[in-house]
Amino acid sequence: MSAYKTYIWDDLDVKSKKEALKRPAFESANDIFKICKEIVDTIKEKGDSALISYVQKLDKFDSDVLRVDENLINTAKDRIDSSLKMAIDEAFINIYNFHKAQDCTHVHMETTKGITCMTKTHAIESVGLYVPGGSAPLVSTALMLSIPALIAGCKKIILASPPPINDAILYAASKANIKDIYNMGGAHAIAAMAYGTESVPKVLKIFGPGNQFVTMAKKIVSDDANGAAIDMPAGPSEVLVIADKNANASFIASDLLSQAEHGPDSQVILVSDSNTLIENVKVELDKQLKVLPRADIAKKALSHSALILCKDIATCIEISNTYAPEHLIVHTDNAHEIEDKLLNAGSIFLGALTPESLGDYASGTNHTLPTYGYAKTYSALGTDDYRRRYTVSYANEIGIKNIAKTVMTLANAEGLFAHKNAIDIRYKSLK
Repeated sequence: MSAYKTYIWDDLDVKSKKEALKRPAFESANDIFKICKEIVDTIKEKGDSALISYVQKLDKFDSDVLRVDENLINTAKDRIDSSLKMAIDEAFINIYNFHKAQDCTHVHMETTKGITCMTKTHAIESVGLYVPGGSAPLVSTALMLSIPALIAGCKKIILASPPPINDAILYAASKANIKDIYNMGGAHAIAAMAYGTESVPKVLKIFGPGNQFVTMAKKIVSDDANGAAIDMPAGPSEVLVIADKNANASFIASDLLSQAEHGPDSQVILVSDSNTLIENVKVELDKQLKVLPRADIAKKALSHSALILCKDIATCIEISNTYAPEHLIVHTDNAHEIEDKLLNAGSIFLGALTPESLGDYASGTNHTLPTYGYAKTYSALGTDDYRRRYTVSYANEIGIKNIAKTVMTLANAEGLFAHKNAIDIRYKSLK
């Protein structure tokens, strides 16, 4: 049996508890920043010449034409397996329906007699979608990013992915009517979309996950007023499982491994009130690892993961809320009863028959989620992330008369006399 980090929560002091829930550190963060900053600055200055050089060197793409031919996009459906096409089609419908139902909530009210306030929204005009390539083509990410952009009505949608872009990704993008697709990956793709080049249009906001270089580049461009906004901070993929004594150990092991296989820096955590269950999960992990194609990757992730024994499920919930996982899976008899107590998670999966894989691919929820503890303040990607909300106000004569004294008193208290005068001059004009 492999050695897994196992903890008895009540035996740990405060420092040890923090250590048990510590996430893997970004390796050589300073070095990654320097590399990405140079890439970003070079593309910002030199445009296509720098971008093409990076694509040829880093992406191993031997071409100076980065935009995918539209005919190649339109015919992608003919080059993929029919069963894969059907799966993409079904997933598209579920994801589309769930995100289409995320209607804007508008407010239109009279706050004071004669003062009307309202909210309105419009789609972000241009967005860039980044779909990772790496060891596997993430066709599901193409769906998750493009569908809400389509529904929101973004006028300009571009997609970038490391070349050669898989036909399944091209087909998924085509279903969302995306025509501007570029063979480029990594930090240089983020920089190109953030600042624009001769061949790649600049966008206002960038969406999508990626490796440490992509993540760092997104941070760099989002910190620059001339760059682009981003969807959310990101880190390695993670899952936390809450399980009681009646949970199925083989189900839990499969859930932990489904995240561990993402990458060596992924993290998986099991919290349970049953030591017997934890021991059974260890056995199942070893058993399932033997037949897992990406076992080497999963083993590295498991090396900095944790199995934690708690005195009760309430403590498990407390740990989960503190850790704030990207994915939270609840394997308990009363999963629905404790749902409202689960405060901090990117996405929650309730019950033994609800693996995180459902949300990753086809149930309808979005798999672009806050990681690294950001689930405490950031939300799962939704249609509203592709919209901009703003407010509109209107005052008539009655409104100015009713609110003038209040505004002028507050402006006077702050010493902002021009603010006060803007009201006073109108109020006096009505007398």
